[in-house]
Amino acid sequence: MVARLCEGLGEGLCEGLGIAHRTLTVEVPRDGNLSAAARTARYAALGHWARELGLTAIVTAHHADDQAETLLLRLNRGAGLSGLAAMRPRARLPGLGPESPAVALLRPLLGWRKAELVVVVAAAGWTSTDDPSNRDPRFDRARLRAALATGDLLDPARVAASAEHLRDAAEALDWGIAREFTDRVATGAEATTYYPLAPRAIRLGVLARIVAKTVNGAQQPRGDELARLLATLEAGGIATLGGWRGDAREAGRWRFTRTPPPRSKS
Repeated sequence: MVARLCEGLGEGLCEGLGIAHRTLTVEVPRDGNLSAAARTARYAALGHWARELGLTAIVTAHHADDQAETLLLRLNRGAGLSGLAAMRPRARLPGLGPESPAVALLRPLLGWRKAELVVVVAAAGWTSTDDPSNRDPRFDRARLRAALATGDLLDPARVAASAEHLRDAAEALDWGIAREFTDRVATGAEATTYYPLAPRAIRLGVLARIVAKTVNGAQQPRGDELARLLATLEAGGIATLGGWRGDAREAGRWRFTRTPPPRSKS
């Protein structure tokens, strides 16, 4: 599937206003989560284009309705606090890799409702772009958007405000995790030891740092894997994850050491 990041109407508008522009074409696989794959491809294309031109930021038109839809979709999937937190007005453009120069992702319209932006565009004498995929019932977001438009039970603006509050809570949690990690984790040549003191949510975040960064250097483990590891350690047991062994048999101390590599079959 081929998607274009700047369709004909956008091109014509840019030309009419004398704005330099470029159409980026991306290939999106049809299998799997099409919406997620398309989003990843869009950001990757924008990131490479930005680096090519030496740009330091990309600006998107995400608005309050997008914010509300994202929160409700993630809530329905059982996301944790970090997943429910609102989109930030400023973030790092995803898809470039940690070793690449950072490109900022700016979202200056998060405080605006979609209907308000449509009025602004119309007042300028322009016609809003209509993306047919926004109404395609195959996609969860499209079905949710239709339900919000026809019902009055939920107010997208208030849902978006709740997402902002959750973002504040997620930032506070991140601060607590960093503080607990600094104060209660000791890294040695043979083992990494954690002396847990904080509440469960912070302990879970500290374990994620230990397993993914300090200990193994691997990708972030899944939430269910971390939850099982935490439950075993809190019960004073022994558990393994990501090639490492956590031992909590000594009260007040969780010790992480490498597990031996699996024996090869002869």
